[in-house]
Amino acid sequence: MRTSIATVCLSGSLTEKLTAASLAGFDGVEIFENDLLASPLTPEEIRARCADLGLTIDLYQPMRDIEALPEDEFARALRRARHKFELMGRLGADTVLVCSSVSPYAVDDDALAAEQLARLAGLAQDHGIRVAYEALAWGRHISTYDHAWRVVESAGHPALGTCLDSFHILSRGSDPKGIEDIPGEKIFFLQLADAPLLAMDVLQWSRHYRCFPGQGGFDVAGLLRHVLRAGYDGPLSLEVFNDVFRQSEAGPTAVDGRRSLLALQESVSLAAPPAPVVPTDVAFAELVTPDAAPVSAVLGALGFARTARHRGKPVDLWQRGDARVLVNTGPAERRDGTRLAAVGLESPDPAGAARRAEALLAPVLPRRRAPGDAALEAVAAPDGTELFFCATGRPGPPDWRGDFDDVAPAPHDVAPAPHDGGPWRVDHLSLTQPWHQFDEAVLFHRGVLGLRPQESVDVADPYGLLRSRAVATEDGAVRIVLTVGPAPTDDTAHAQHIALATDDAVAAARRFRAAGGTPLPIPANYYDDLAARFEFADGELETYRELGVLYDRDAHGTFRHWYTHTVGRVFFEVVQRDDGYRGYGAANAPVRLAAQHAVRGFTGG
Repeated sequence: MRTSIATVCLSGSLTEKLTAASLAGFDGVEIFENDLLASPLTPEEIRARCADLGLTIDLYQPMRDIEALPEDEFARALRRARHKFELMGRLGADTVLVCSSVSPYAVDDDALAAEQLARLAGLAQDHGIRVAYEALAWGRHISTYDHAWRVVESAGHPALGTCLDSFHILSRGSDPKGIEDIPGEKIFFLQLADAPLLAMDVLQWSRHYRCFPGQGGFDVAGLLRHVLRAGYDGPLSLEVFNDVFRQSEAGPTAVDGRRSLLALQESVSLAAPPAPVVPTDVAFAELVTPDAAPVSAVLGALGFARTARHRGKPVDLWQRGDARVLVNTGPAERRDGTRLAAVGLESPDPAGAARRAEALLAPVLPRRRAPGDAALEAVAAPDGTELFFCATGRPGPPDWRGDFDDVAPAPHDVAPAPHDGGPWRVDHLSLTQPWHQFDEAVLFHRGVLGLRPQESVDVADPYGLLRSRAVATEDGAVRIVLTVGPAPTDDTAHAQHIALATDDAVAAARRFRAAGGTPLPIPANYYDDLAARFEFADGELETYRELGVLYDRDAHGTFRHWYTHTVGRVFFEVVQRDDGYRGYGAANAPVRLAAQHAVRGFTGG
């Protein structure tokens, strides 16, 4: 189906918004009146600009406080409407959105509302315009879609139909099944928005917290199915009021919106992009750093060994069991400090995963490689993290390890003892997101990679709230925790981390200390509180206190974990999940964050 986006969704001037919508692949736009009023372009110039960009103007909006008014007030409303219809003629728009009235002059009289809307539609028809009447969730007398439809049906004018808005319908808890009783030709327009499930005033909810479909808690796909069964064949249009979107670059926001509609259409069988190829494991995590020594020291203390070096690049492979870390000292990355720059994801079909990513507008990354290097498929996540689709150790697709030559262990390398934690693998990765891309990142990992979002969690940081949301495969083989700092300026202060799974976190902590590693110090007050919350075997809590091990328990099992100091922007966590524990130790996160703030190395040294 055709796709459209309201200019209110995007930041910048009207020209910037139109350009962003076109580049993202939208077919049309809704022109928000404030954007037109603030533009130096005439309506004719805006119309020409849209045509040049390949955009239709699908809706002009909003027209407010029209119906169920005293006659003198309605006369003034018609005067306003006549002016807008003339402007729309110059603009080339043929449908206007009329919101249900919130005017203090409006009376609770459906018959009067229908009669006046019919008169308005008659005036609109004279100008070649249709009126799409929408129930605002906070409308004075008409606040539900079915009530709005009854008034439209009673008016009985061919130029009058209804506009359905997913936010206004779902925020009130209305049952969207009744939409199927509306004739499709009388649904003049459909506006789509999602939102997190919040307990707050619906007007404030609407004005500040809407998001694109798939980023919130509403069943937008279910509503769309009802609309399609009614016979609607117009555009799928986004109308999102969001404080973050208004401050973000228009281009990426428009791409995010378009991706949300592609995923939505797939969910209701309107489109069939390449099927998701869900990753099965983490092949590697790649760190870039100006100085390999601090990272190498931490990895060595963790029991990793430097096993191979890339033939043509300054990249070393460190490995312990199935956990692999690449350390890249390329000169292009020196200005950025140590950071987690790339992730290798094991994929049953790397080429198919790349096709899926490209179809959902993920940037495909060109790779400079020497003859003989593995031709890995790679895309960029919204935060710039490079994602490589790998087939490690499998016949057919190229194995990235073929680009590396084995190296002899360095004299100081210490081989891990067989009893100090058992087989290791990457348990999860934590990626700090730019403040304006958190919801986009969730949608990206869900739509492009097929990972399942878990509940969003707010964690108390000493300097504000840190928002966190995990996305994972159903079996937990791949887990990525997306976080965003308390404020835009604090993004760089919150480190990324690599969590390594072992079957004995305590033994691993002892080995780390014996090898010269220093775990993150945890305040004694934490362990005093732990003693009040849980019962432990004799000496168990004292061991945790000595080694800096934290503890958590959920309905499924227990969790033991500890942290290294931070190198640049990266630290390591060692975790032990027992009996099916599913979380990430969120209850302990405030303690960890406070401890990191207290350690000088947290912000880069």
